Amino acid sequence: MNKELKLKTLLVQKPLKLDCGKIIQNFPIAYETYGSLNEKKNNAILAFHALTGDQFVTGTNPITKKDGWWSYAVGPNKAIDTNKYFVICSNVIGGCMGSYGPSHQDPDTKKIFGANFPVITINDMVNAQYNLLEHFGIEKLFSVVGGSMGGMQVLQFVSNFPNKAITAVPIACTSSHSAQNIALNELGRQAITADTNWSEGNYNIENKNPNKGLAVARMAAHITYLSKKGLQEKFGRKLQERDDLKFGFDADFQIESYLRYQGSVFVDRFDANSYLYITRAMDYFDLAKRFNNNLSDAFKKTKTKFFIISFTSDWLYPTQENKDIVIALNAIGVDVGFVEIESDKGHDSFLLDVPDFLNTLKNFLNKSYLNN
Repeated sequence: MNKELKLKTLLVQKPLKLDCGKIIQNFPIAYETYGSLNEKKNNAILAFHALTGDQFVTGTNPITKKDGWWSYAVGPNKAIDTNKYFVICSNVIGGCMGSYGPSHQDPDTKKIFGANFPVITINDMVNAQYNLLEHFGIEKLFSVVGGSMGGMQVLQFVSNFPNKAITAVPIACTSSHSAQNIALNELGRQAITADTNWSEGNYNIENKNPNKGLAVARMAAHITYLSKKGLQEKFGRKLQERDDLKFGFDADFQIESYLRYQGSVFVDRFDANSYLYITRAMDYFDLAKRFNNNLSDAFKKTKTKFFIISFTSDWLYPTQENKDIVIALNAIGVDVGFVEIESDKGHDSFLLDVPDFLNTLKNFLNKSYLNN
């Protein structure tokens, strides 16, 4: 993959035992940094990306030539101010932007892994990324921050490393994937594996690409990131550049054309097998499970200060699922703040220009940093 030539990577030489039982070692983690690490090394923020994100948080993504996924929030004088903080973000293992994943070569067979890559979990992703702290010589992070799957990683990080972050900001997330979300992810996976070009995951070897299946998976997922009200206000029943229905199956409605576009541009930047592996990791996420289903116990060793953010129109990870985390933290006296932001932009609100959210995030981080 030529993309790797342009990426910063950390080669993790020591073994990492995955939850599935397999051990990986000498594997790459692709990462990017923004801002400067200060002398005390106490201004670092580890940002975790969501399902289709990558290490290119802000500025221009050198691969896609588009804005980074969190450009509204991260940058000079923004909510996560790179004049003040040193932001680190890596591509999760299982991903397709340089970190160890299905498109890498199997060291045993010398062939591309494809669907033979080991199944990974959110826990595995976090344990892999922890190596970045050692790489930069950071004893303690100022904050761990992320939305959606990134928020799951925030929760997992604090549970695994209770004394390694001063603050934690899980945004629009959950402590375990609901049946509804598992079902929605399965819909996407089935769309990919039903594409004849998937070839049992060996499409890279056969120079094929399950573009149609991946595009449908993206279309289905994209609907879940939006809200009914937001869709209605933006698209309603507006027709696509015509005055009347065509009485066929072309994109009559603007919403149809929009979804088709989202699907088509996605396949240019994302790997189908990575989509399978990462959605599986999200479905397996159940933080309380290894603590006898007591979520509070997952955090009982931490002194990290939490700030949890949800959005009114997010039906993928609704406010109640975020509140459940607050309740679990309150039950053991962890310092936790919570806010529900009014927004009609749905789950994607954390990625968009929502001033109340951005100001709230900025105020929390800056106040916490002053008291640090």
